[in-house]
Amino acid sequence: MTENRKRNKTLTIRLTDAEYNFIHKKAAKAQKSLTDYIVTLAAEVPINVAEDIKPLLKEMKRIGNNINQITMKINSGAFTSRDFQDVIDEQKKIYEELHRIARNG
Repeated sequence: MTENRKRNKTLTIRLTDAEYNFIHKKAAKAQKSLTDYIVTLAAEVPINVAEDIKPLLKEMKRIGNNINQITMKINSGAFTSRDFQDVIDEQKKIYEELHRIARNG
């Protein structure tokens, strides 16, 4: 995108003073004009969009509620505890996958 081209379109954005100064300083540090800096960023910086994870989060809340209810029953003596480490390990895997999806899209 560095070839010469006619720039006949204008893009107007609103910024705070801090945002404005920050972007100008970054462009100067990169030794680029403000336009070239913004165009380069838009062309080169990947944007990760996570898939819709709301249904997964809703299910995770339900699972968490169930685990809390089981824990309360165990603590009240309603039934004896089993080894729930495998449940905890699987829950951790699900949380880790949700974090990966949220970070990487």
